[in-house]
Order: sequence, then C-alpha cells, then structure tokens
Amino acid sequence: MGMAAPAARPPAGQQPAGQQPAGQQPAGQHTVRRLNLALVLGAVATARRSTRAQIAQATGLTRATVSALADQLLAARLLDELDPDRGAPGRPGSPLRLHPRGPGGLGVEVNVDYVAACVVGLDGLVRAQHVEAFDVRAAAPGAALRQATRVADRARDEAGIPISGAGLALPGLVDLDGVLRRAPNLPQWSGFAAAETLAGLLGRSVVAGNEANLAALAEGSAEGLRDFVHVSGEIGVGGGVVRDGQLYGGLRGFAGELGHVVVDPDGPACSCGGRGCLEQLAGLEALLRAAGVAEVDELVERAADARVADARVAGALAAAGRALGIALAAAVNLLDVSDIVLGGVYARLAPWLADPMQDELYRRVVSREVAPVRVHVSNLGPYAAVRGAAGLVVAATFLAPDAVTTSTGL
Repeated sequence: MGMAAPAARPPAGQQPAGQQPAGQQPAGQHTVRRLNLALVLGAVATARRSTRAQIAQATGLTRATVSALADQLLAARLLDELDPDRGAPGRPGSPLRLHPRGPGGLGVEVNVDYVAACVVGLDGLVRAQHVEAFDVRAAAPGAALRQATRVADRARDEAGIPISGAGLALPGLVDLDGVLRRAPNLPQWSGFAAAETLAGLLGRSVVAGNEANLAALAEGSAEGLRDFVHVSGEIGVGGGVVRDGQLYGGLRGFAGELGHVVVDPDGPACSCGGRGCLEQLAGLEALLRAAGVAEVDELVERAADARVADARVAGALAAAGRALGIALAAAVNLLDVSDIVLGGVYARLAPWLADPMQDELYRRVVSREVAPVRVHVSNLGPYAAVRGAAGLVVAATFLAPDAVTTSTGL
C-alpha cells in the first residue's frame, strides 16, 4: 500500500483556558471540530471497524460528540456504516469503517525516463497504477506533464473512486510551492512551477515533493519502520530520511540528496558540479557503463548466471555496493537511524550489492557494536514514489477531513 493514515492526536484546543503555551491562543470552534473529526476518522482507521461507543472509549470524547461527528463523516462518504452484530451481547451497535469508495489520492510521478500514476484509497490500498516509458530529458516540461496527465486520467478512470487531490513526485530539489528548483538530470526543469502546471492540467490541487522523499514515506508504511534512510537507484540516486515516522525535509524541503554525497573526491565529474558523488559511482547509468551492459535486465541475468564468471559485472556491482556503504555509513553516523531501505533498482540488485555495502557499513558506522544497522529490501518496486505521492493526499484527508469533504463536493 502507499502510506498509512497518520494517527490522529487528541485536540490540543481542549485544554482549560489559561493553560495554553505562552504565545498561543485557545483553539477556535472550527479548529476543535476539525481535530475531533480527524480523531474519530483516525480511530476508525486504526481499529478497522468500531462502534460509536468504542470510538468514544478510545478517544475520550463523549458518545454524543462522537455520534454527531460520525454522522458528518458518513455524509461525506469518508465512513461507512455496517449492520449491527446481532450475535454480540446486549444492544448491538452499528460498526463504522472507512468508506470503501470514499475519496482517495491521485499520485503522479515524472522521472528521467518514465511517467507514472496511481490511485490510493482511504484504506491505503492501491486501486489502480500505471507506469509508461517516456524520455523526459528529451521533452519540454509541459509536454512531459501532459503525458503524465494522460497516464493519470487512465489510473483515475480505472480506480472509479472520487479523488480529493493529487501528489506529484519529481527527481530533484522541490520547494514548498511545488517549484522544481534544481534537477541535475533534468536541467530544463530548473525553476519550473511543476505543481501549478499539473494542477491546471488535472483541474485539481497538487502538492509536489522529491521522489525519493515520497518513496521513503511509502516504504516506511509498508515496512512499519519509524527511523530510517531510504535510498533508491534509477538514473540518479535519491535518498529520503524518516524520523519518528515523519519525513525530514529540512528547512526548505531539500534534505535527503544522498546521491550527491561525495564518496571519492577524485572521482568522475557530476552534473551537480562536484566530483565523485555517489550518483557517479552507483547510479544506474554509471553502473551499467562499468558493467558493460545496456540495461538492468541484462545486468541481472549476467550477475545471476552461475555458469559464467563475469568479472566485469561482478566488479561493477561490488564497487557500487562499496560506494553505497560509504555514503550510507555517513548518513547513519550523522542521523543515528536504525534501518536502511534499498529501493528502486537497488532492490533488484540487492543480492550482489548487499555484502560489499554491509562491509562498509560495519567498517564505518561508529555505533555498530551497540546498534547494528538493519538493511531492508523494498517490495514496492518502481511504484514507491508514486504511491507515496498518492498517500500524501490520503494522509491530508485524515488530518483535515472537513477540508477534503469541501474540496470533493461530497
């Protein structure tokens, strides 16, 4: 699935007057209502199905308040009510669940050599997904987004549920306004207002983010991880940092550029302006070139063929694994995370990358004796970033249910 709904927290606005933190005002009625709606919706998502009485017990809200809020969520088709359980003792209540056809999130990804789209429902399940090869480097940004829109329309039509908004995953530095500020592998996109342009094409609001960051959110949900670094390999190398279940984006949303960590200062020149970046030593193009093959399928086939000892392929994979280990050890030392997730093409190549990477991690991570780093291999394949983009929208639904019901017109 894409991303789990965030756990709703008790509304801070219900503190007694005069006990708010310095400089803060008591929450208004609208804010309290929004927080309580999120609390009820989150409680149902966590339990999968709950009666009003069970929700009241779990949240600390009164049964009357829960009933009123549940009615609003039912009217908005965010919740669905089932028949009472006649086998239960006493007067049975009617269980509530997330509406199976409630408003979901649309995810769109534009990467160097493909575009993708998927739809994720309120329950976090993927309802439709499509990936299409497309040479984004050879196309104008507007043309690439129009192609992505066509793929997104197919996914939306196949999913058959309302869409509350869209998320866009991009391979570069994306600011908080959805502008792709820098994309070393897509130079003509630098400064392009990608989110605003896609919103015009889709006719709905769009929030944009770095593809590796969004993939990290999806991976954390799928693996149940809270503190980790996600590294994905395609044409470039992307990294995402998750702390306590939340994406760490940095001051301007630019954190996680693991591909431009310097592994060898005397190494090859990089499109970012530096030399010896991880991307130039373990990125897909560099890896294929070093192995003397044209595509990933051929690389995997030759690496897995026990009948042929291909020293060039083995050496290229070992070198890429060592480079990954050096960069990831630096990240672990800096961030003190417990887990690493290999995504994208690195998930396919994990059988040959893992040992040299683990050797470098063990050699370089300062805390290795007291806190060994666990390495996980993604099961999401090429869909992690686009699922994370869709899941971002679903997460927003759980945080602000009233805003979603207004925007969808339900």
